[in-house]
Amino acid sequence: MLRLLPFLWLAGCLGTAEPETADVPPPALADTASARLAEAPAEPDTTERPPLPDQFVRLSEYAPGIAQEMRYTTAYNFVGEPIDGYLAPECILTERAAEALAAVAADLAPEGLGLKGYDCYRPQQAVDHFARWARGSDASMKTAFYPDEARGALFRRGYIASRSGHSRGSTVDLTLVRLPAADAVLTSFPSPDRLARCDAPRGERLDERDLDMGTAYDCLDPQSATARASGAVARNRQRLKSAMEAHGFRNYSKEWWHFTFWHEPFPGTYRDFPVQ
Repeated sequence: MLRLLPFLWLAGCLGTAEPETADVPPPALADTASARLAEAPAEPDTTERPPLPDQFVRLSEYAPGIAQEMRYTTAYNFVGEPIDGYLAPECILTERAAEALAAVAADLAPEGLGLKGYDCYRPQQAVDHFARWARGSDASMKTAFYPDEARGALFRRGYIASRSGHSRGSTVDLTLVRLPAADAVLTSFPSPDRLARCDAPRGERLDERDLDMGTAYDCLDPQSATARASGAVARNRQRLKSAMEAHGFRNYSKEWWHFTFWHEPFPGTYRDFPVQ
């Protein structure tokens, strides 16, 4: 089951230039130990895993209740194939970001809400894969990820940048789900000949089993801008945003799902170790 260059590459969630500064100042660091204790203990894992760089952890060790649906280990993404550097469906973050995310989950739980992650740390080799795709001509996944954008326009419209904040280890893409969050993890996806528009109405696009956020994840469209919503969609986006901001994350305004930890320990360091 999935768990929940000088050449430029896809921005925002695909790889942003640096996320925009939020409208609120960075909160002081909070003691999140209690949030970690609030999570149900993970089942013992006897599988030997490769060691991670100093201050990096697997989210499953801090917040097993957060679902993981790591899309770039699958072919259901804008490229249309598994992405280089993603050897396992695992969310890896800096320890400080993981602790803060566990605190977010603990705050949401009394409301019957949880989190489902789509992408966390992203290696440079994945950035390079995106760049190769951007230089090519394949558009097999256009309907599901950039239905109204010409391929060349992705550059001009700011969906391209030279580096991804994800490669620093403190950026995460995620959504709100009903508890138990594990029930929201998808294990199969439509084939390229059965794709639905990512901005289609709720009942017509891919059912991601999350609260209605107005678009599917990774939808390269103005409708994905956090503030471009009304009614229940606006309330759902704001609930996610406020929950994340309360524990030190800032939102990238063009993408409702994209958050970076204010107090990231490696703000100028971009990594390339594989996700495994």
